Amino acid sequence: MIKSELLTRGVDKILPDSKTLAALMNQRPITLYQGIDPTGGLLHLGHSVGLRKLQAFAQAGHHVILLVGNGTVRIGDPSGRDSARPMLTDEQIQANFKTWRQQASKILDFDKIEIRYNGDWLDKLTYADIVKLLAKTTVQQLLERDMFQARLKKNLPIFGHEIIYPMLQGYDSVAMDVDLEIGGSDQTFNMLVGRDLQKVYNNHEKWVLTVPIINGLDGRKMSKSFNNFIAMDAPAREMYAKMMSATDEVIIDYFTLLTDVPTPEITTMQKEMATGANPMTYKKKLAHTLVEFYHDATAADEAADFWQRTVSEKKLPDNLPVVVVPSFSEPLQTLAKFAQPATSKSQLRRLDKQGALELLDNHILRVGKRNYYQLIVDEQKSL
Repeated sequence: MIKSELLTRGVDKILPDSKTLAALMNQRPITLYQGIDPTGGLLHLGHSVGLRKLQAFAQAGHHVILLVGNGTVRIGDPSGRDSARPMLTDEQIQANFKTWRQQASKILDFDKIEIRYNGDWLDKLTYADIVKLLAKTTVQQLLERDMFQARLKKNLPIFGHEIIYPMLQGYDSVAMDVDLEIGGSDQTFNMLVGRDLQKVYNNHEKWVLTVPIINGLDGRKMSKSFNNFIAMDAPAREMYAKMMSATDEVIIDYFTLLTDVPTPEITTMQKEMATGANPMTYKKKLAHTLVEFYHDATAADEAADFWQRTVSEKKLPDNLPVVVVPSFSEPLQTLAKFAQPATSKSQLRRLDKQGALELLDNHILRVGKRNYYQLIVDEQKSL
């Protein structure tokens, strides 16, 4: 990403405004951070949007901090949740971050990025410190969060530790005395709390930069439950094939947010598709670009050739979801579990008994009446 696009490409909002932030960046390197709560090990391309922006700031010479929320993760961020998150042990946190770092290293140059842990200061807060912190806002303000409002309407519980989460996350900005925080648009509330606390404690302005939440391959929100994501450590063939199964509507967003393809080139592709060019051409370029970045050019060429021979030339329906399995000889219930990981084993057993699981020609799997999946084999794949 070129330096002039730091505050534009892959940016949802900059609060309070981008002009004053740009002016500060022209005067001196700024200190910024992104926080991650290591609640799990799997990273997908949706996570890469913020990481790519973080790396771009590091390459531009700014002081970048990756903050591991080993303190806040004990509470669990309630963002987007209808229920409280389970609390993790220190061992689980360390194990998750080790896996997280291995995957994130495909994007982040950790020689240019400082790693810090918010447990280093949150664990040291005294009773008086916490009371002082909580006195900086009201319960009414904290309950304004959309997920809390949704729970209140459903008469679902809101636990006390969840209410104070934004305050503790916001205190990170105070402890590190930063100029900017980066996060997904779903983190806006938490980051603005940190902006307010930074003014109160340090009399220091803090900007907030939000990055977009991208849709999954089928146009819905990217989610493990929908199985519409691409893992950052996915094998080359799987990454390419899954990208080729994506709906045409995500092509331009993915080029913009997930690649370094120059913006003028992306604009040209968008205009060409709008005037009748075949989106398949650009989808192939996108799939190759992603595999080359996360693997290498040789792997991208091989994955493209494999997809062409095994999928395209068999003239399968457009945008048939691709599922990678260890072999075609697996039991139907096992194949269906790869296709629909969120479906329980008991549900799959019932579908099997009802004859609703079927392996058709060209290795197409039917699950239920209307769900079809193109299977391809990668012997390294496992549940």
